[in-house]
Amino acid sequence: MNFIKAHKNFLNYLEVIKNKSPKTIEQYDRHLNKFIDFLEDENINSYEFTVEKIKLKLTDDFREYLYKVASKRISVKTANAYMITLRAFLKYLEKKWHQSLSATAIDLIKAEDRQVEFLTKEELNRLFETPNLETLIWIRDLTIMEMIYSTWLRISELTSLDIKDVDLKRKEFAVRWKWRKVRVVYITKNAAQLISNYLEKRHDHLSPLFIRHNVKIENIEIMTDEKMRLSRFFITTMIKKYAIKAFILKNISAHTLRHSFATTLLDAWADLRAIQEMLGHSSITTTQLYTHVTNKKLKEIHKKYMN
Repeated sequence: MNFIKAHKNFLNYLEVIKNKSPKTIEQYDRHLNKFIDFLEDENINSYEFTVEKIKLKLTDDFREYLYKVASKRISVKTANAYMITLRAFLKYLEKKWHQSLSATAIDLIKAEDRQVEFLTKEELNRLFETPNLETLIWIRDLTIMEMIYSTWLRISELTSLDIKDVDLKRKEFAVRWKWRKVRVVYITKNAAQLISNYLEKRHDHLSPLFIRHNVKIENIEIMTDEKMRLSRFFITTMIKKYAIKAFILKNISAHTLRHSFATTLLDAWADLRAIQEMLGHSSITTTQLYTHVTNKKLKEIHKKYMN
């Protein structure tokens, strides 16, 4: 079967049958297009290339190609992501009875165990005490950091929130994740009070829960929601700025606050499955990355009672 046609059919299969998110389909498409670039650079006509010609050496050469053409050295995780796409494509071909390389023939590079960075209680206190709440921007920034820490939100989930999405009376809201999955997020009393205080001080017509405040007040009426909505880059940079002011030497990000939320719960002996649900992890394996905290406590308990 022609590779270009199989590529197109594979994407349709992911959308219609597997119900994959647009973002996932976009990534698979990008990876397979990179494989097409590789074929062309190897003087192989991609329009004439058939899936039957995919051999193990070709996939190994493609992996090497990824390292050669990258503007900077790619990580093991990135290289594996491309090979995972190829394996998914080959599994699809097998399912559709098209002869090609077996997906199991492609090995992934063993990566180092992922290290989870988190803040201690003392570091969290210093971080949250840095904004002095004298300006609307400081109030917004503290509210954002408290929201990420206490509600386990991802940046993409937080930036997409509108005022109408959040029920301050019930102290909860729903977020859509992993395409069509929805989970309920609970707001702490402190976070709800910060949001209420922030919104009371705003005087605009805009829908986003959090907005930029670097626009002159006389121009804000002509600004649209999306122009005023905060970006992922803005929030990451903002959190790093406050971390430096708080003399926190760790290279933290918004995700560090999510990690800190998880370790706080584990430190209090919260159930791992419940934490998985709250963080929105599809696999318990991801959540288990945080068990370094409980492992430490278990060691202390063992030492106390088994001396």
